[in-house]
Amino acid sequence: MLYDCAVIGGGPAGLNASLVLARGKKTVLLLDDGTPRNAVTQESHNFITRDGIQPADFRKAAHADLNKYDAISYQKKRVNDIIPSEDVFSIRTNDDQEYRVKTMILATGLKDVLPDIEGIHDVYGTSLFACPFCDGWELKDTPLVYIAERGPVFHGVKMFSNWNKDIVVCTNGKETLSTEEKEILAQKQIQVLEDEILRLQSENGQLKKIQFKNGKELEREAGFVSYDMQQAAPFAERLGLEMNEMGGIQTDSYGRTSIKGIYAAGDNASGPPQLIIAASEGNKAAIGVISDFVEDSF
Repeated sequence: MLYDCAVIGGGPAGLNASLVLARGKKTVLLLDDGTPRNAVTQESHNFITRDGIQPADFRKAAHADLNKYDAISYQKKRVNDIIPSEDVFSIRTNDDQEYRVKTMILATGLKDVLPDIEGIHDVYGTSLFACPFCDGWELKDTPLVYIAERGPVFHGVKMFSNWNKDIVVCTNGKETLSTEEKEILAQKQIQVLEDEILRLQSENGQLKKIQFKNGKELEREAGFVSYDMQQAAPFAERLGLEMNEMGGIQTDSYGRTSIKGIYAAGDNASGPPQLIIAASEGNKAAIGVISDFVEDSF
C-alpha cells in the first residue's frame, strides 16, 4: 500500500497531525516506538481542558480519537531508516518491514541531556524540572535550587523568579554568570553557589539536599535544571534537512522543510517544548501536507 503520509512520532504533534490528515481524507501511517520524551513527567499543564492530565492518559484519549478514522494505520514500531526516491519515500522499521509513502511528517521530538551529576535522574520529573511554565505553579511555595551549569542562566533565574523568589543558583563549578549578573542577583537576595556538586541526595524521587565536593550541603526539596536538547532521531541529519540556529529542523509556518514532501512538527522543529504548542504545530503541518496535495492536483 502507498500511504499519503507517514507520521513518525506519536507525541502530541504526531497525534494531532494524524487526526487532521485523516479528517482531510488522507491515508495515514502513524509510526511510534512508545518511548516519549515526557515519560518521566507526572502531569502536563497549560493545555485547556487537559490541565494536570497524566501523559499516558493524554495519549490514551488521543488514540481513542484516532480510532474513529479507518484512514489511520497505527504501528508501534521504531523507524530505522528513511530512503527517499523521486516520487515516494521508503520507510524501514525495526521488524524489517518496509512502507511506501508519498509524504511524511517528522514528529520525532527531542531528548533531554542532563548535567552529569550523580542522582539527577532519580529526581528529574518528580522534584527537579526544566520548565517553569509547566511546573512553576506547583513549586511557588517551595524553596528552590536552580542547577545551572550551561545556557542562558541569568535569563532562567529571572523567569523562575516570577513564580518563586526563594532560589539558590548552583553552577556546579562553571562560570555561567558574569560579575554584573551576580551583583544583580545579590541585590535580589538570590544566592549563587559556584562549588562543584558531588551528588543529589533524594528519597523516592524527592530531592532532599545537594552535596558539594568541598563538603558543603544545601537542603532543598525541589528545583529546576538547565539542560541541553538533542534531536531524538537521526533522520534530519541523514536526509540533509536544513536546521535552524537552535538545532531544530528549519520549517515554514506550515511545517514544510527544505526537502519537498518532508514536513516537521513539534519539539524537533519549534519551541518552546510544550504539549499545547507541539499539538498546534502538528495541526499546522498536516494542513501544509493537505494544502500541497490540493495544489499538486490542480
